[in-house]
Amino acid sequence: MRVIVAVLVVWLLIGVVAVFQRGYFGNSSPSCAHLGTVAVTVVAGPLNYLGVNPKVNCTVPQPSK
Repeated sequence: MRVIVAVLVVWLLIGVVAVFQRGYFGNSSPSCAHLGTVAVTVVAGPLNYLGVNPKVNCTVPQPSK
């Protein structure tokens, strides 16, 4: 069980490194698409270095008038 947890932690840390290298934590405004892309990049982990470049496109509904 400890091995699985260790592998999962390393996997996610590699994803966080990829997010920093791509500059996703820069001065951009937080939006649904930006936060989704950051989350998917972290979850993709080492796959980012194999050519995976996950992007999320989403729109948030506007309040009714």
